[in-house]
Amino acid sequence: MKQIIQTYIEANSRRFLDELFGLIRIPSISAEKKHKPDMQRAAEYWQKTLLNAGADRVELCPTDGNPIVYGEKIIDPHKPVVLVYAHYDVMPVDPLDEWLSPPFEPEIRDGKIYARGADDDKGQGFMHAKAFELMVCTGTLPCNVKFMIEGEEEIGSGSLVEWCKKNKERLHADIIIVSDTGMIAPDVPSITAGLRGLSYVEVEITGPNRDLHSGLYGGAIANPINVLCRMIAALHDADGRITIPGFYDDVQELPDNERARLAQAPFSLDKYQKALDIGQVQGEKGYSTTERTGIRPALDVNGIWGGYTEEGSKTVIPSKAFAKLSMRLAPNQDWQKITRLFTGYFERLAPASVKVKVTPHHGGPPYVSPIDSAAYRAAEQALTETFGTSPLPFRSGGSIPVIATFEEILGLKSILMGFGLGSDAIHSPNENYPLWNFFKGIETIPLFYANFTRYMGET
Repeated sequence: MKQIIQTYIEANSRRFLDELFGLIRIPSISAEKKHKPDMQRAAEYWQKTLLNAGADRVELCPTDGNPIVYGEKIIDPHKPVVLVYAHYDVMPVDPLDEWLSPPFEPEIRDGKIYARGADDDKGQGFMHAKAFELMVCTGTLPCNVKFMIEGEEEIGSGSLVEWCKKNKERLHADIIIVSDTGMIAPDVPSITAGLRGLSYVEVEITGPNRDLHSGLYGGAIANPINVLCRMIAALHDADGRITIPGFYDDVQELPDNERARLAQAPFSLDKYQKALDIGQVQGEKGYSTTERTGIRPALDVNGIWGGYTEEGSKTVIPSKAFAKLSMRLAPNQDWQKITRLFTGYFERLAPASVKVKVTPHHGGPPYVSPIDSAAYRAAEQALTETFGTSPLPFRSGGSIPVIATFEEILGLKSILMGFGLGSDAIHSPNENYPLWNFFKGIETIPLFYANFTRYMGET
């Protein structure tokens, strides 16, 4: 089968890229309302892609937000069903002046595709469409396949959650497969066995009822930006722990043997620091860098603004200051509870000289995947075949909130078999995705299908 796969990829690799680039060129930024027409275009592109790949039927399902693309190919009702999840929306591109090439004009440099969505998740999602096409066209599709492609993952998947509740019967499957995660290193394949949860909020600090002259009022009036900075600084103590009362109450501590297993993953602190051009790392005392980003919670400011920020000077004390913050959550933490705890604590941090408003945006629970299931063993064997080495289980610091929701609503586990790298700069300027990883994903996915179908037949 490996020879069939490789021959098909070699014969169609240029077309695969051309078709992927067509999807990437659509600026489907879900966070910006002006791109609403682009969301529809991206969904229609996925519909055409799946139909051309061999799906029996593909439909655009309207929602209160962006459309969901649902497709399927049922070859035998008695065979297992794999449900593929991906998303066609992407993050905003700011700051635009840091891109070396236009974010929606994909460019290949040094063996990598540079563009917004090259990895997250257009590139990785497209691997599944092309792997599906490969299996259909070569007569090697061993089971039934369903596709569920959404356009709101980057803003919380609100429409998908409601759609899943209404379509539980249609979404019946044996496993969900997702490639929206990464590998430890190019030569170290891995399977993501856990994701952190997320609570995302925006805060607004209001001082005087209008902007004031900083000469006439400076020193006598609380500056909302100054106050906001002090409040944010108070969210961590000297040991890097989050100071919100009750924040850690539900955090599950990993036993020493599991921490030891996670520590087997190769990691060079020196290379890590050099890649980011930083002098040293920081974080919660008593934990390694990989533990801080994988199994421990974190709180970070994602954006902060207020006052005059344009060219030149304008000496004002601003009336308002704003910030957006994300809290990444460890297994067993409830994102809604954490949002409430943050809100109450942040309001108490404020002096009487300002007013505070906290607006929750979105969030989701953490997720832990078993490493002894048929799906995990199928992915493990597929990656071993294509990489020549066994993959390691890995806890990712990222969040895909809807994954835990799938388990809650659909009763389905997900296998997180991603091919991205830490150097792919997802969510950042110059996002990229190595060509080698893109084609390696297409090579590996059909092997997962074959292994999973066989393992399910043995149960």
